[in-house]
Amino acid sequence: MTTPTQNAVPKRNELPDEVKWRLEDMYPSDAKWEEDFAQVRELLPSLQSYQGRLTASSQDLLEALGLEETIGRLIDRVFVYARMRCDEDNAVAAHQAMVDRATALLTETAAAAAFMLPEILAAEPARITAMLSENPGLALYRHKLENILRHRPHTLTAEMEQLLAQTLEMAQGPKTIFNMLANADLKFPTLQDEDGKEIPLTEGRYLHLLRSGDRRVRREAFESLLRTYGKFANTWAAIHSASVKKDVFYARVHKFPSALEASLHADNVPLTVYKGLIEAVHQHLPLLHRYMDVRKRRLGLDRLAMYDLYTPMVSEADRKIPYQEAVKTVEAALQPLGETYLGSLRESFASRWIDVLENEGKTSGAYSWGAYGTHPYVLLNYQDNAHDMFTLAHEMGHALHTHFSETNQPYIYADYAIFAAEVASTFNENLLLGYLLGRTTDETERLYLVNHHLEAVRTTVYRQTMFAEFEMLTHEKVEAGEALTPELLNQIYRDLNVMYYGPQVEVGDDIALEWARVPHFYTPFYVYKYATGYSAAAALAQQILREGRPAVRRYLEFLGSGGSDYPINLLRRAGVDMTTSQPVEETLRVFGELVGEMEKATETPRPE
Repeated sequence: MTTPTQNAVPKRNELPDEVKWRLEDMYPSDAKWEEDFAQVRELLPSLQSYQGRLTASSQDLLEALGLEETIGRLIDRVFVYARMRCDEDNAVAAHQAMVDRATALLTETAAAAAFMLPEILAAEPARITAMLSENPGLALYRHKLENILRHRPHTLTAEMEQLLAQTLEMAQGPKTIFNMLANADLKFPTLQDEDGKEIPLTEGRYLHLLRSGDRRVRREAFESLLRTYGKFANTWAAIHSASVKKDVFYARVHKFPSALEASLHADNVPLTVYKGLIEAVHQHLPLLHRYMDVRKRRLGLDRLAMYDLYTPMVSEADRKIPYQEAVKTVEAALQPLGETYLGSLRESFASRWIDVLENEGKTSGAYSWGAYGTHPYVLLNYQDNAHDMFTLAHEMGHALHTHFSETNQPYIYADYAIFAAEVASTFNENLLLGYLLGRTTDETERLYLVNHHLEAVRTTVYRQTMFAEFEMLTHEKVEAGEALTPELLNQIYRDLNVMYYGPQVEVGDDIALEWARVPHFYTPFYVYKYATGYSAAAALAQQILREGRPAVRRYLEFLGSGGSDYPINLLRRAGVDMTTSQPVEETLRVFGELVGEMEKATETPRPE
């Protein structure tokens, strides 16, 4: 298989089929997609016919829940297929239209089903318990119904919930405007690369430029991008403020003390987990400050700037890693998980679950996705390097989590919570890193891998926790009646960077605008899950390496549990308790050990 060069991005039809995912496993043709689209529309009136009589009898409830499940499976597949077809080449107008239609149908479906939750909750809990006892068919829905009852204090009347459901598309306004402004309308300056060649700065190129070995390139990319954002500071603040106010509005309408608690309630995650994460990371900020010190010295700088944080302290060995070599390496690294896991991994590689290479118009980055009833899929834009090999391991963790969940759970429990989602992906990265570290005999390669691990912890635990703290503070400001002006947002974000990165880093003023370019802030209180997920994954990986089969069995049971219980409970059964700070502290303890290793390898000793 030939990987195209960066200067010659092929068209979709120029790539061989073996490097493309096979969406025909989901729908053999767009015409079959149209049939399911039409069927959803036909079924919605039948679902609405249960309105007003949902809890009249246990049979009515059973039939309505079954119909809701049928519609849910159909609309999931309709939406996912349309979005993934578009992701193959976003320039195809027909697939853009499919996404628009599927999005509208998704909103219509949510509105049609909006009566169910408040109507169930209008009944006394004893009534629901009695129906569960009298109708064996409802046994499947016990956890679902108990979870609904948990929402009782936060659910409005059926009419109000239907009205709120109709606002969901409108509530996406801030996120949509952000995406359009950031990805379509914002234009950045042209820069000179390391060779003096002029290149247009884009968000897609930004991180690559920050990794440059040429400090001028890093500085110019950093300043040019953030100062371009700064030209629209008032607009970004207005968009961000509207998004936070939207979160606060929905939390208050549903009678939550705060937007943060409303967000955590969905996964039944205690507030102490969120605040405990921030507290544990604060206690270990001196380790990050030591890392900044060793980074400064390895780069030979008198003082670090914010644009020096991404360039490798140790240059990557100049070795290409073709995709097939990456596949074999990932498979070898995951051997500790045993044949049950490995058999499914091999099937995914052989059966075209993965869209491997970049092509014109293809969505950038990487993800895993799918719909119940067919295998999951993975989108990559693979380049022949170690970074993308780790991305392959990461996304296959997501894909196999989905595969085992859907194999072992019915549709209503197959979808696992985001709180658990980042565990399986970063777990695979941990095993891959350990595998590579255990086999390298080259000191430079070992230090490169140590650098990779340190950066993973910095960006996934420290940085995402800093983002989580920023979200908490901005929502608290709005809840206290304060206005999120550009000046206030800049001050909060800059102060956090000063605290997190410490005295070795010259923070400067440009970084204050970075909050404006973070898309995750438009999915409220999401980013903390990266930090908790990484910490849980690191703990579970160590258990498997220490204990062997008993820990593997627990982990596979976790992967197969889907959403059949709350994520905190599922992770506890797997062997890690996220209501304590121990997993985070253990992750940062290992981080400290690797900082120490890097310090010893640095020529100038760290001053006491």
